[in-house]
Amino acid sequence: MDTQLQSHSIRVERKHITFDLRENPRGRFLRIIEEVGGRRDAVIVPISGLEEFRDALEKVIAHVKTLPDKP
Repeated sequence: MDTQLQSHSIRVERKHITFDLRENPRGRFLRIIEEVGGRRDAVIVPISGLEEFRDALEKVIAHVKTLPDKP
């Protein structure tokens, strides 16, 4: 059984994205859930990889800022 430690939700266009920090007997993890059109998909990131996940996301964001606007 998982225990929820913290949760934060955002809406981006048609998508509802939830970030759940959870814990179970095997450890802590971040579950990212995308809900769109009644369908749910999830990604699990172990806490041990959270900073690496953030660093990769920051690199993608920095690259997006260098791209020209799409017409």
